[in-house]
Amino acid sequence: MTQGQKLTTTPGPRCGSGGSTDPELVVALREAIDAAVANLRGDDTAPGGRVDPPADLAFVFVSATYGSAIRPVFELLGDLVPARHVLGATAEGIVAGGQEHESGPAVAVWLASLPGGWIEPLSLDYTQTPDGGMFAGWPEGLTGDWPTNATLILVADPFSFPVDAFVRRLEEEHPGVPIVGGMASGGNVPGSNTLAAGSRTYDSGAIGVVVGGGVRVRPVVSQGCRPVGRPMVITRSEENMIVELGGRPAFERLRETFQELDAVDRELVRTSLHVGRAASEYRDTFRRGDFLVRNVLGADPDSGVIAVGDLVRTGQTVQFHVRDAGSADEDLRELLCGTPSAAEPAGALIFTCNGRGSRLFAQPHHDARCLQDCLGPLPAAGFFAQGEIGPIGSRTFLHGFTASLALFERARVDVADTIAPSLPSP
Repeated sequence: MTQGQKLTTTPGPRCGSGGSTDPELVVALREAIDAAVANLRGDDTAPGGRVDPPADLAFVFVSATYGSAIRPVFELLGDLVPARHVLGATAEGIVAGGQEHESGPAVAVWLASLPGGWIEPLSLDYTQTPDGGMFAGWPEGLTGDWPTNATLILVADPFSFPVDAFVRRLEEEHPGVPIVGGMASGGNVPGSNTLAAGSRTYDSGAIGVVVGGGVRVRPVVSQGCRPVGRPMVITRSEENMIVELGGRPAFERLRETFQELDAVDRELVRTSLHVGRAASEYRDTFRRGDFLVRNVLGADPDSGVIAVGDLVRTGQTVQFHVRDAGSADEDLRELLCGTPSAAEPAGALIFTCNGRGSRLFAQPHHDARCLQDCLGPLPAAGFFAQGEIGPIGSRTFLHGFTASLALFERARVDVADTIAPSLPSP
């Protein structure tokens, strides 16, 4: 790990991934490690799952199907996985390479060698104090300057870690740092998810890693929607209710939009209507991806009010959106295949909604295979999340029905450039 050094010519990042569906967790983990090591080294054999030198970073995702076997195995991750920094989480479904295992036993291991990278893992807890909430556990390595290209990869427990509040806190202390990740989905009650950092395990809080320096993490956030109608300005609002659009009742504007649509889109308006609010008002035109999409909770023709799943304010630009499998496929492919980058990705982490997969698409493995179709072959791993984290425009949000990806690339920056220092929570 390098900190505060000027970027020189170094090899680019290398990644490897492996998976297993063996019903015995220890066997599955060893198989996935061996496959990830072989993938990282670029050969077909990996005796003993060893790589020399060890990888810099590893993520291990394990299906909650393994039950009580998970915690004792997670306590050995630091010894079993050949990486300096190892993070792990349980989930409802697992992504390994081009495969999505939505049910049943599955393990994915992702390894990354990140020469020139600035790497700082963390594990955080949220507690209430007389003075308010506090995010505790910040490592000493994050109390100083961060690289200008820093990105935080975060996996959080949905029952104990308030991601929205954390995002606001990070925006205050480290403005401009994107967060990519997801909410653990392995359990349905508090304490039923398992997170790991090294060989320490947690049933609450969040784990993650800040990456920067000679490595760039490029976020890709696909909300799976497409806009219909035209952008309009909110001229009256109350909390989460849009009262007027363009000086007229919001429901009237929705009716006008509906009448202009074809039969297919009319049906989607009836079943999957959303509202997108512009991530930035400083645009002459708006297109797909420029909006933060939220659910429509209800629309009242009598009052003319439309209620959405977010706070809105007068003066914001919004546009109606619809979601279906075709729109979700088109959106993800456009973001992955149609967005040029200065560097080719070496690997990817995938955090996709547990409402996607076979619950949305007719064919299995959609998001994982879409990534491979556009950018593969690419070592990738991830899980089906209970909420996805990623930036829209210059700000990070918690999403639903979204695929949030972190693409690891070689950075073209001076790692001596840093953002303003800040102090973490006490």
